[in-house]
Amino acid sequence: MVSKRDLTDNNTQHAQGGVAGVLGKNDSPEQHLEDTLRVGDGLCSREAVERCVREGPGHILYLANQIGVAFDRDANGDFSLGREGGHTARRIVHVRDMTGAAIHNALLETVRTHSDSITLLPNHMAVDLLTTAKYGGPNAVFGAYVFDQTTGEVKTVAARAVVVATGGAGKVYLYTSNPDVATGDGVAMAYRVGARVSNMEFFQFHPTILYHPAAKSFLISEALRGEGGILRLRDGAAFMGRYHPMKDLASRDVVARAIDAELKRTGDEHVLLDMTHLPCDFLVERFPNIHRRCLELGIDMRTTPIPVVPAAHYSCGGIMVDGNGRTNVRNLYAIGEASMTGLHGACRLASNSLLEALVYAARAAEDVRDVKVNRPLEVAPWYAGDATQTDEAVVISHTWDEIRRLMWNYVGIVRSDKRLERAARRLQMIREEIREYYWNFQVTGDLLELRNIALVADLIIHSARRRQESRGLHFNLDHPDHDQRLARDTVLGRGDGPVV
Repeated sequence: MVSKRDLTDNNTQHAQGGVAGVLGKNDSPEQHLEDTLRVGDGLCSREAVERCVREGPGHILYLANQIGVAFDRDANGDFSLGREGGHTARRIVHVRDMTGAAIHNALLETVRTHSDSITLLPNHMAVDLLTTAKYGGPNAVFGAYVFDQTTGEVKTVAARAVVVATGGAGKVYLYTSNPDVATGDGVAMAYRVGARVSNMEFFQFHPTILYHPAAKSFLISEALRGEGGILRLRDGAAFMGRYHPMKDLASRDVVARAIDAELKRTGDEHVLLDMTHLPCDFLVERFPNIHRRCLELGIDMRTTPIPVVPAAHYSCGGIMVDGNGRTNVRNLYAIGEASMTGLHGACRLASNSLLEALVYAARAAEDVRDVKVNRPLEVAPWYAGDATQTDEAVVISHTWDEIRRLMWNYVGIVRSDKRLERAARRLQMIREEIREYYWNFQVTGDLLELRNIALVADLIIHSARRRQESRGLHFNLDHPDHDQRLARDTVLGRGDGPVV
């Protein structure tokens, strides 16, 4: 198991809300299915949705009963179920407001108890996948070149199969809820070896990120609105009723665009999430982590509304996979946010992400047991050629910043044909500069991330240009309506279009 930073440095660790699953008396799989399809805005795979809705509750029970995840329960011992935007029933299983960390830490502890059969490689970053195509055979993955960030050595790691579980790409945008590791590495590596990627234009912007200079993109969970939080302008006026019948419980795409529109209209820098009408003890007990972090920054959510803004949060697109997590490249799998299963469609329903990760991880783990070894007799080690150490690291940091600003300004919550055209033209030049730099200088973690984030940005831009309509998370001012002819996935593969 390779992790480019510490084993706890990932998006899952930051997931606050919970896992969506039908475990309550006043709920049904049909309701969960319909909620997911509605929010997905016509692009969900019904088969994928049915699979997750049907199999998810069993995996939640497994986490609780076998792995030891201490989900919150009521006085009767039943799961204490929350509700979030887009859901018509309470079905969010949670551990206060730290669900992802509770699940991840319990799973990691289980992995560590099997250290005799699982090798852990923290602070190692995959450079590229190894494929038999480079040795004259059919295109099949058999490992990866892995950069040891402690020693600077690039190692050759062979394997029967590779499972990409590298998370999202929020750092492609200037403002994001994601940690620094979320640079789309898995999507970029898979695309480079011929894996198809899909629906990259659908990048979800979370409506409520804490607005504070010292907050470092701290997420304010959707569960706050699920428990009765009200979005207000700085003058105290509630505004979501003007945008959707579900008001503050509308789906994320609706709420993010509403906030964006109000900020542009008023010129304000943020809106307010008001929880002050709810019992103080309840807020502290239900949201201890958010309450504590806000207090550290001088905001008492019990008496003061929380300043919030939207930020890049979740990639609904990714590496295309089948029902068992298999890509179109033999022996290459993808799970979690790096994958595109068809569950989310054009917009992800809140807390369906951890659900998808559980279901498809289990399926991939079962499927990978039967993978046949397919590798050359001798594997060429990493060859750096004439590459030298760089004395111009400022080039990497400057280019990184330029890409993120370009994506935020031209390929953000609201887009237009002209903005997308400008973004594509500028990014083409940037990627040419990065290619030249990559081949001339020895690899570093920052350079590898820059290379990947530039490719992912390119995939997002070209996917957005192909979708000349507005649907789900993709809103184009020049094409504000649905076009039923485009009610299909946007698929990109090497050789299919302008991204190379």
